[in-house]
Amino acid sequence: MLGMTHNENSPRVSRLETKRTADSMVERDSHPQSPAKKRAFLGEISNLKDVMLTEQKLKAVQEIETKFDDSQMCDGYVTDIYDYLRNKEKEAKRRPLHDYIEKVQKDMTANMRGVLVDWLVEVAEEYKLQSNTLYLSVSYVDKFLSINPINKKKLQLLGVSSMLIASKFEEINPPTVDDFCYITDNTYRKEDVMKMEAEIVKSLKFEVSSPTILTFLRRFASISEEDCKDPILEFELLGCYLAELSLLDYGCLKFLPSMIASSVIFLSRFIFHPDKHPWNANLQKYSGYKAADLKECVVIIQDLQLGKRGGSLVAIREKYNQHKFKYVGLMKCPLEIPNLFFEEMRLFRVLKA
Repeated sequence: MLGMTHNENSPRVSRLETKRTADSMVERDSHPQSPAKKRAFLGEISNLKDVMLTEQKLKAVQEIETKFDDSQMCDGYVTDIYDYLRNKEKEAKRRPLHDYIEKVQKDMTANMRGVLVDWLVEVAEEYKLQSNTLYLSVSYVDKFLSINPINKKKLQLLGVSSMLIASKFEEINPPTVDDFCYITDNTYRKEDVMKMEAEIVKSLKFEVSSPTILTFLRRFASISEEDCKDPILEFELLGCYLAELSLLDYGCLKFLPSMIASSVIFLSRFIFHPDKHPWNANLQKYSGYKAADLKECVVIIQDLQLGKRGGSLVAIREKYNQHKFKYVGLMKCPLEIPNLFFEEMRLFRVLKA
């Protein structure tokens, strides 16, 4: 019986083994793995040689294309991105009224707003929040006040609730509602903050993302540094200092964030080199502003830096008078900016020379 079983099954086993062997051979032929066969490198394929750029030419092209592009800000798309942001910042729904204190509010002044912003700077420092969290917080405050009259006793509540929303949007680990109640010395309850938060979001129509001064400042600073031999860190920190000072002044609401950022770069370059024209063709091209367009905004920010405006508001000044900010808050600005620096024809002659 055993012999009969073996004989009957033998042909079947042989056919199966033959099939497996054949399949194995096909697989080896389809996927050669022999170490003896050398794989051709891309450079060895002769019909691609004519269309390949040399390493030197490729590097030159990349330098041209990315001259003013930040590698962390989408090289190749950065111009389109900033064109989009420039259009967004002009939208009416993203802009506060520049005169809401006169037209909407009955129980607050420009000085009260300045005190609130100054305090929000301290809160942001206390909780180590991102810079853009502060900028968004202030923008929420201004947009809310442009629509809703408010009692001055609720200004601080408006401030912490705005920062709560901005923190949720910007921060990885935002402070809690209880944290914001604590920072007000528990003047407001958790329920008060949450109710105000809901009112703010409704007023914003849930549009919590908007271009800020910082959005454009990073871009313009990188362009400025192309022809600037100053220490880059100190230059950027000075720009951040001046930009935050602009948040204090109610008069700056009339300017778009991109204009304030441009004015900050203009003034920063002037502080580093008072005898050199602060503007140039590249900054004009990429910012979209001529030097003459910036005069009013630059003068306001200069007055803020000199303490002629908002001199009693010290949180930002003390913040940037620290070692970690390279003491840029102590840098002195000349008392006057020559008018010729705002003249377009003068700029043309300087660039041509």
